[in-house]
Amino acid sequence: MLTVLVDYESGNLHSAQKAFERMAREVDGGEVIVTARPEDVLRADRIVLPGDGAFPACRRELDAVTGMTEALTEAVITKGRPFLGICVGMQLLATRGLEYSETPGLDWIGGDVVRITPDKPGMKVPHMGWNDMVLDRPHAVLDGIATGDHAYFVHSYRFAVADPAHLLAHVDYGGQVTAIVGRDNILGTQFHPEKSQSAGLRLIGNFLRWKP
Repeated sequence: MLTVLVDYESGNLHSAQKAFERMAREVDGGEVIVTARPEDVLRADRIVLPGDGAFPACRRELDAVTGMTEALTEAVITKGRPFLGICVGMQLLATRGLEYSETPGLDWIGGDVVRITPDKPGMKVPHMGWNDMVLDRPHAVLDGIATGDHAYFVHSYRFAVADPAHLLAHVDYGGQVTAIVGRDNILGTQFHPEKSQSAGLRLIGNFLRWKP
């Protein structure tokens, strides 16, 4: 069993790698590697796409790795391998991002990535720190995680999903902000599970055992 964390120069992968390796040991989840090689993505049993920074920059960096977007599409869409996007890696699932300029996403889950606009005065953007999740629908990767469990966020843009059925969890930050999206074999978290203590580690462990 092989889980790959995709390295495309868009984020510090060290803490994510450590968290996935820890949970792989705990749940007998096999090997975890960090890779920039499309051929590793194609042979992976599970795929994780992290991402930090701005949507357009992350998309450019992903496209700059020759063959990576094609390998992700082949592995995730054609072969149905379990996929987890983290932070901007989750936002890249959208149809388009509207940060700085309109930028096409992977369009695996319909919707736009738009700026967070809290409806309460004094609420700062970026949305940074701990926030309690509200679970909108059950999912195997959320087993053992409940409404009220908290997660760690750092972002200024939110994923506005086109289909409410794809919204698995949200938080309240002067309005509804998407926390988790998913459909079929595809999952994305706006928060960083590797930094979200027990709930985040539980989600990682569940993902490593998930058989959609």
